[in-house]
Amino acid sequence: MSPTSLQRSVAAALPGPMSGVALMPDSGTAFAVRAASARAAGRSLDLQYYMWRGDVTGQLLAQEVLEAADRGVTVRLLLDDVYALGRERTLAALDTHPLIEVRLFNGTRWRRFGRLGFLLELVLGGRHLNRRMHNKSWIADGCLAVVGGRNLGDAYFGLGTRDAVRFRDLDLLIAGPAARQATRIFDRYWSSPLARPARLTAATAERAGGLPALRQVLACAEDRPAADALLARIARPVLAQLKRGLTPLAEGAIEVVADPPAKARRGLRARKAARAAGGIAAEIADALRGARHEALLISPYFVPGRAGLALLCDLRARGVRVSVVTNSLAATDVVAVHGGYAKYRARLLAAGVTLFELKPHAAEGKASLIGARGAALHTKALAVDGLLSFVGSFNLDPRSAALNTEMGAFVRNPSIAGEVAAEHARLADPAVSWQVVWEAGRIGWRDGTACLRHEPEAGPWRRWLAGLVRLLPVEEQL
Repeated sequence: MSPTSLQRSVAAALPGPMSGVALMPDSGTAFAVRAASARAAGRSLDLQYYMWRGDVTGQLLAQEVLEAADRGVTVRLLLDDVYALGRERTLAALDTHPLIEVRLFNGTRWRRFGRLGFLLELVLGGRHLNRRMHNKSWIADGCLAVVGGRNLGDAYFGLGTRDAVRFRDLDLLIAGPAARQATRIFDRYWSSPLARPARLTAATAERAGGLPALRQVLACAEDRPAADALLARIARPVLAQLKRGLTPLAEGAIEVVADPPAKARRGLRARKAARAAGGIAAEIADALRGARHEALLISPYFVPGRAGLALLCDLRARGVRVSVVTNSLAATDVVAVHGGYAKYRARLLAAGVTLFELKPHAAEGKASLIGARGAALHTKALAVDGLLSFVGSFNLDPRSAALNTEMGAFVRNPSIAGEVAAEHARLADPAVSWQVVWEAGRIGWRDGTACLRHEPEAGPWRRWLAGLVRLLPVEEQL
């Protein structure tokens, strides 16, 4: 089988049989690489996402995928079912294309009742519905993969209203032979019994036949002013720049990892099985245990739990510098998670862990106990000893560890670890974050020369709600 144009471009950008990686903190680059790889793909697009929104960014990328299928590219789209609820018409239309197949992961059987049906099924014994597929991967022709924290939507790519909080996020581009690791993980999820064809769900099948209408909707997305900045990035020769942007590595230096799909069915009982199958929580814990000098952590939702607290305290006892960047109460979108984190702050500080909490960068929005509405920080990454780094979908909290399925990549290279460390330093800058400190017998937030004594810029409702969650036995759900 002759190589595709994209496969030839990737091969030309890398020396010999090596693979290449590049961090993508810039949202414009992250969009452009996805769109450009769809345009260059000649054989396949395998796309796995927790959330694909129907806003400008989501429509632009859907159009790129549809146009690729029109050229003869086989598209497999695997979405978590929760955020697919309400988008049945669009999914059914895509699924009618002869080269596009849509599957939904861990779906509710009561789809005809929408989100109400999901909640009713959950309450009436469908506890597995509380366990979601949080993976994110974009794979083109099996030779280029993008993994990381970004869902597909405006908030993750720098768009939105002036007052909206935009996500600070991070992707890892993997090119060459190592990208096949991501394909193998995708195949495992695609063939899982939990991945059901969208056409088998009644609410979706009833709305089939809307592909021409969908084409018209997607075509209009390019005419919206918000699309101009993103489309301008595609006009540049993104793939031609791979040779300059990639760090060449032997394939053994890159390890793409994911939880087993069955974790979404077994939940908390899957911990031992996940470790045996190479689950992310166990691998991240092992990576941190191996630290000798420094462990830098970035996680928007940070609830270490007793085991995580013990691990970090042990690192400090051995003299390892431990520094964490997470969301502040004012910046977070899920107040419940912040409540779970807050009860560990004093013990972390007492052990010598350095904590930074991101400042809000827009007017405070309505918080949610159960879903995301725009956290300032969405990056999930770590760097250990200036050599080993991880970028993925895994939050350092019980939900990622024991409930949701997650995905990411370890890279053993000082240059990439240095870039993750630089991202940590940028986020920890006093202009961006408050440093949490222990002064005069209580927690404070250092802001320049001042030390604030209350959760800064967080209203009384947020403080009350976070305080309530600290008292409730809900940590394993956070």
